[in-house]
Amino acid sequence: MEPTREFGKLLVVAGALIAVVGVIVMAGGRLPLRLGRLPGDIAYRGKNSSFYFPIVTCVILSVVLTVVFWLVNGMRR
Repeated sequence: MEPTREFGKLLVVAGALIAVVGVIVMAGGRLPLRLGRLPGDIAYRGKNSSFYFPIVTCVILSVVLTVVFWLVNGMRR
């Protein structure tokens, strides 16, 4: 394939991803799924300190990004 054609495909995919992220950001608090406060995320609040680790959120984002990169790599071949 021509390099310009592949670059064009990459730009289309990147533009679609940016549009999807923009819609999610615009929806803001109206989404039923709130990343960062999912069941399974670790939160500890003591008297003088607090600790928060969004482990389930990290796993979900990892799976989503893996699928996205897999699809983009599949389109490039």
